Amino acid sequence: MSISNRSVTGKTIVITGASSGAGRAAALEFAPYKPYLVIAARNKNSLNELAEECTALGAKVLVVQTDVTDPKAVINLANQAQDWQGQLDVWINNAGVLAAGDFDKTPMEVHQQIIETNLLGYMNGAHAVLPIFKSQQHGVIINNISIGGYLPVPYGAGYTASKFGLRGFSEALKAELTAWPQIYVCDLFPAFLDTPGIYHSGNYTGKVLKPAPPVYDPKRLAQAMLKVVENPGNHANTYVGSASLLLKFSHALFPELTTKLTGLVMRRYFNVADDLPATNGNLFNTVKYGMSTHGGFGTSGKPKAHRKYLAAALLAGLATSALVVGLKK
Repeated sequence: MSISNRSVTGKTIVITGASSGAGRAAALEFAPYKPYLVIAARNKNSLNELAEECTALGAKVLVVQTDVTDPKAVINLANQAQDWQGQLDVWINNAGVLAAGDFDKTPMEVHQQIIETNLLGYMNGAHAVLPIFKSQQHGVIINNISIGGYLPVPYGAGYTASKFGLRGFSEALKAELTAWPQIYVCDLFPAFLDTPGIYHSGNYTGKVLKPAPPVYDPKRLAQAMLKVVENPGNHANTYVGSASLLLKFSHALFPELTTKLTGLVMRRYFNVADDLPATNGNLFNTVKYGMSTHGGFGTSGKPKAHRKYLAAALLAGLATSALVVGLKK
């Protein structure tokens, strides 16, 4: 059975942070539908390898080496994408970085770099593409925000600031663009993904970092992006993975408790984790390792395989809440 999707075929789609992880998964997910893919990241070698894979799957591919913290580079990316086929249909803001460590022990230039990539990088993308979208009267901006836009990450204060700020920026932009009914801003909030991102992170904890289960296949996020492109009007906010909604509601209902629990979980993990020297990861320069789609942390099986983790987390949360309430009486 041949693959067909009129919503994607022939469209020009820009993906930032495409060299690995979720961005790479998205490119591979879109490719069989024969779009014009514009893949961007700092690591040109990885982009060239991805371009070969996507071309073999049926896409036409343009590689544009781009650092999203540079506004002029992002404008160049938008212009090249538009000039290539005469229009630009979808812009996926996906490039992101991570760093972990005590806030005061993590250099301020690290916090600044995270903000410049995760928040200003997305703003640079929207700022570059919106004049094009307004000129052609249509377009879709997809922001890969993550559940970190709702749930604070202890020992990741800079990351949390960037994600909370990004969610606020996107909400403001949506309100502003109501005067442009065919220009959509769609946000994605995935739970923890099985990508190499944690291998690339800046790490000032002195410990090996691992994502907390459940960890989801980045292909699920890529499939969510595909659905957004198919029908952006019905996907202003998409939560990828049951854990995403669970964590959002947990923080909404029990903000203080949820925040304290996440800090407690992190500290207990640090007590048993293996030691690791401090590293800047890929914060300031691209790296040559871990440029695949997956990181090797995922739980095998279908999405239902995660339900045991969700059930355990929910029961633990309820038990802890009951205990806290009992102690306060």
